[in-house]
Amino acid sequence: MVTGPNRDWIYPLATSTWDENEVAAMQDVMSTGRFTMGEKVFQFEGMFAQKFGAKHAVMSNSGSSANLLALTSQALMRHSGFPKEGAEVIVPAVSWSTTYYPVTQAGFTLRFVDIDIHTLNIDLDAVRSAVNENTVGILGVNLLGNPADLRGLREIADSNALFLVEDNCESLGSSLEGKYSGTWGNVGTFSSFYSHHISTMEGGLSLTDCDETYEVMKSLRAHGWTRGMSESSRFFESSGDSWQDSFSFVLPGYNLRPLELEGAIGIAQMAKIDDIVSGRRSNAEKFIDLMRKFPDLLPQKEIGSSSWFGFAITLTGRLVGRRAELVRILDQFGVQSRPVVAGNFTRNPVLKYLRTAPIGSLPNSDYVHDNSLFIGNNHHPMDVELQTLSKALEAFSI
Repeated sequence: MVTGPNRDWIYPLATSTWDENEVAAMQDVMSTGRFTMGEKVFQFEGMFAQKFGAKHAVMSNSGSSANLLALTSQALMRHSGFPKEGAEVIVPAVSWSTTYYPVTQAGFTLRFVDIDIHTLNIDLDAVRSAVNENTVGILGVNLLGNPADLRGLREIADSNALFLVEDNCESLGSSLEGKYSGTWGNVGTFSSFYSHHISTMEGGLSLTDCDETYEVMKSLRAHGWTRGMSESSRFFESSGDSWQDSFSFVLPGYNLRPLELEGAIGIAQMAKIDDIVSGRRSNAEKFIDLMRKFPDLLPQKEIGSSSWFGFAITLTGRLVGRRAELVRILDQFGVQSRPVVAGNFTRNPVLKYLRTAPIGSLPNSDYVHDNSLFIGNNHHPMDVELQTLSKALEAFSI
């Protein structure tokens, strides 16, 4: 049986959000001959920020880069350079790899804490216990469309003078207390990769209400030069020669610029966001109803209003330890599955290359690593897919 990406799945992990509008947007850009970052990108940034209630948006070439911009901006703004050795950022132990790499790349030390077994998001009591004299920030993750306890994270950050960055790459359109996730932190990040809520081929965005953070992230995105920076910025001292200043480099930046094609596609995708999120939420209602038939299979507990990136399932009771069997049966029925993001990330060999604080017991993260998986969701009606899932789960849990 073919199990790779070329297989025709009955129930795939992801489907396209494109139609003729995205194709027309690309054709429009190609007719101009301007392919690198330009007006389409800037227009998309403005539309995206306005949609989610933020002052500024910075588009980059991926959600991973959006995280890198967010963490590096906080390092530079807090420390006027990279932080002192041992400066810690608290992170949940369950997330994707590029939640963690930018923390180390920005000069911080990772302090891993456990998650809540029901929501799959960072555990607030664990965060409170982890705060110490070396803590400078919290990197909260809204996992699989589900907002973390963002009110609680914001309060912990504020009471301890910490920055809060939200990795919202899987959770576009989710909200808590009527406020969109990705807007509770100093910076919130989004991904527009193919399998996410909206797609610009590759792409990411970083939202902030802080003018200086915005200017720093724009500079970091494009070589660390001064273009687009205000002359009042503490990182930019004008020489009075605008020609020379436009080629002045003031920050240790990167080249993370998106393509003009991606900005144009993003503009087309903006009109679809509400329908995409609404469709995913409608499918989630049917999924939750289906899962009531299987009391030993625990779905992710929703906090606030999830945008349901996917549907997580945790094995409990008599089904503990049988995930490999479940994966095999799902595969036989044509249902594509994968681990809950990357499981307990501290169990990956790459940890030897990252700067980490001592790692304590992470029982919930370990449990999810061994006993959880997730399956896909999209914005189209999924009656056939969910009927197939029901048959597969019945075959597994008999």
